[in-house]
Amino acid sequence: MRRKAQMAKEIEIKLRVNDVEELKGRLKRMGARPASAGNGRVHEWNTLFDTARQDLRKREQLLRIRVETPDGGVSRGKRNARQPALLTFKGPVFAERRRGGNSKRDERHKIREEIEIQISDAAALAKILEKLGMRPSFHYEKYRTTYRLPKPAWAGGLLIELDETPIGTFMELEGPPRAIDRAAKEFGFSKKDYILTNYLRLFAEDCRRRGKKMGDMVFRKRK
Repeated sequence: MRRKAQMAKEIEIKLRVNDVEELKGRLKRMGARPASAGNGRVHEWNTLFDTARQDLRKREQLLRIRVETPDGGVSRGKRNARQPALLTFKGPVFAERRRGGNSKRDERHKIREEIEIQISDAAALAKILEKLGMRPSFHYEKYRTTYRLPKPAWAGGLLIELDETPIGTFMELEGPPRAIDRAAKEFGFSKKDYILTNYLRLFAEDCRRRGKKMGDMVFRKRK
């Protein structure tokens, strides 16, 4: 599969979901529908690449290969398998305040440059990156179900992404800032609940809190 790289600003927040069934009930009442075929649930195997000196991390940049498998078949991103994948580059996070907003953290969304391109062979690309001095620095997996709200005009361009991860369930809201804020409120969250941290840092914080050595963020058993 081939397509031109997509260059855009990613605008999003995360929200920790403590009651998944209650949230799914709200999604149903609001008329949310899976954005892809079937139930929309997809397994993701993500590999972050960096140099031995962690140059990308120091510059707050990210380079990721993501292999997606529809619900029912889990791929662990095996290097000897020729699998389609998504290559993503993300730039440093910066904050964009609304006109008339103040300097409080809860007035901000996570915004960063994002460039994505689909590739046909994840293993071959990984080898190329390693030839260029890169190496896998972190693996993490999750199940993602992406929803859209087809009816409200305010929800245009909004993606609702329910992520089941080894450290809990999160909802990512991605799209126009006003739509993000409106959706968060509709789901019973306030701006103080907004999370701007990525999964790498969330996992590192979880490991520190539990006194565990940090490794990869993976499920102990396949779900």
